[in-house]
Amino acid sequence: MLNAYGFLTEEYSSAEAFLSRDAASKVECLVLDIDLGGMSGIELQRRLRDSGSKLPVIFITALEESAVEADAVQAGCIAYLHKPFPGALLINAVNKALAASTSD
Repeated sequence: MLNAYGFLTEEYSSAEAFLSRDAASKVECLVLDIDLGGMSGIELQRRLRDSGSKLPVIFITALEESAVEADAVQAGCIAYLHKPFPGALLINAVNKALAASTSD
């Protein structure tokens, strides 16, 4: 869907794969599931923040746990979307994230 709206995307099989990506890869926003198998999306967000990254993060999840959502929001996510969600919510969140990344 993101490609259909003109966004360039890259997929990674895991948080660990993202962390070991080619440093030349330009990423302006992350769309992460909370439950990635292995390192969680929230743990990835924390590691990025701890390393000084201001990369905007959007979480998508089927989990209905308010404590997990509170952790994600406290860690500074741009949006926390519960599956299923209308595609327009994701597009709006990506646009907000990209605007935030260019203002830093």
